[in-house]
Amino acid sequence: YLKKGSHVLAISSMGGIQGSMKFPGLAAYSSSKGAIITLFELLAEEYKEEGIAFNTLALGAVQTEMLAEAFPDYKAPTTAKEMAEYIFDFALTGNQFYNGKVLQVSSSIP
Repeated sequence: YLKKGSHVLAISSMGGIQGSMKFPGLAAYSSSKGAIITLFELLAEEYKEEGIAFNTLALGAVQTEMLAEAFPDYKAPTTAKEMAEYIFDFALTGNQFYNGKVLQVSSSIP
């Protein structure tokens, strides 16, 4: 069970915020990412009295195998290693300042 001070972190996507406007044909992907965002906002409210934080990182473009396969000519501004380091740090410290939040993690403009 989660103890007071725990931090539960979900990884979502900018697609869950901006939908498929940038990449048509990703309706199922975008709506599933939006569902994660909504779930974690609700969990934060349900567990706030227990002192458990729930936050979501909505990631922008990261150079991964999935991105390269879907968009072969696109080069993301962030490497998978850079993003992994950010996520690791936020998982350890993000609950000091955030609960029930969706943080857009993107170095590019939609």
